[in-house]
Amino acid sequence: MNPPDTRDARVLPKGRQTRAAILEAALGLASHMGLEGLSIGALAELMRMSKSGVFAHFGSREELQISVIREYHERFAEEVFRPAIREPRGLPRLRALFERWIRRVSVEIDSGCIYISGAVEFDDRPGPVRDALAQMVRTWHGTLEKAIRLAVDEGHLRADTDPHQMLFEIHGLILSLHHDARFLKLPGALDRAHLAFERVLSHHLNQPVAGTRPATRRAVAPAVRSEPRKPARAAARSATSRTRR
Repeated sequence: MNPPDTRDARVLPKGRQTRAAILEAALGLASHMGLEGLSIGALAELMRMSKSGVFAHFGSREELQISVIREYHERFAEEVFRPAIREPRGLPRLRALFERWIRRVSVEIDSGCIYISGAVEFDDRPGPVRDALAQMVRTWHGTLEKAIRLAVDEGHLRADTDPHQMLFEIHGLILSLHHDARFLKLPGALDRAHLAFERVLSHHLNQPVAGTRPATRRAVAPAVRSEPRKPARAAARSATSRTRR
């Protein structure tokens, strides 16, 4: 009986290791130069490999770009989604998702977020790369929207909370943070993002006492301010009338 052929068992792990190393280098390039900055030639030079060696692992530049998007999403899920999902459902989980998201963005200020830069590169370029990127972003948005809905179900957020609107506002905070911190280099952008998130939450939080929602306070406030003015004007007209007489 011939011994089993173990060549595949030895070669496959090495091939995976090589592919992982190429993908790691590609992620670094894409973070600094964008997905369009990726090329088989640039990676071959960086890895000190032949172009055919890199090509053997990815087949095409497009496949390389899609692989980078998937790897980025996997790491995003590992750092942001999976730890946060272990928090209690409702507001604790929603807060954890935002805090971990903003923590990752703060680390990426020096390199760049592939979700954001990729959207700029491929917003008007249909094709498999754009489709893969959009699908990953939608998946993350779906996770965040579900956390908002669960916070409503748990009674932490008001029943009339619009999850789509709240998601839009939270995502807008991340985009503003990335713009101000990375592009404008403004100090304090991270603190402003945290403050803005708390303001978004405060608008949607369930109030423990009925009738204390912000909308009620805004409706009552003008009437309270205007009450003293009416008697004052009436008194002035009465005094003027007496003087004329």
